[in-house]
Amino acid sequence: MLWSYRPGKNEGTMAEAAERQVSESAERTKEAAEQTAAAAQQTKDSADRRTELAADRTVFAAERTYAAWVRTGLAALASGIGAKKLLGGVVPEPVIIATGSVLVLFSAFCFVAGVWRQLFTGAPPPNPDVKRLPPAVLLIVNGFLALVAVAALLGVWFGQSG
Repeated sequence: MLWSYRPGKNEGTMAEAAERQVSESAERTKEAAEQTAAAAQQTKDSADRRTELAADRTVFAAERTYAAWVRTGLAALASGIGAKKLLGGVVPEPVIIATGSVLVLFSAFCFVAGVWRQLFTGAPPPNPDVKRLPPAVLLIVNGFLALVAVAALLGVWFGQSG
């Protein structure tokens, strides 16, 4: 005898069980999709925050660079003025004037370069949380320091050595 299909009394319950499994599987898939969407949003928020923190670090690095320019300028200014007094009687007067002039001019360059680098940074960073130094304050302070450098240069040229 050939095999033949005979519907049994459990056939209705098997179809219902299969339908329940499909329904449960669809519900689990929906929950997994919602969890994936929430995780994607959290990852996006985390990436945005990391970008903001990187922008903050960029601002602070620019301020440290500005401070280094000013510090170097002040050291060069003091060295140029000191060269006039300390080298008097040790080396010829033209060498003293040249050395002091180069150091004082370098200090003025540092004051100008520090502001220039702080104001014109190139590509704008992402929006940081911290505020940048006000450009007007930088211009006023470094402008004053540049004037002091010019006055020191005049002192090196026309002042008495040692």
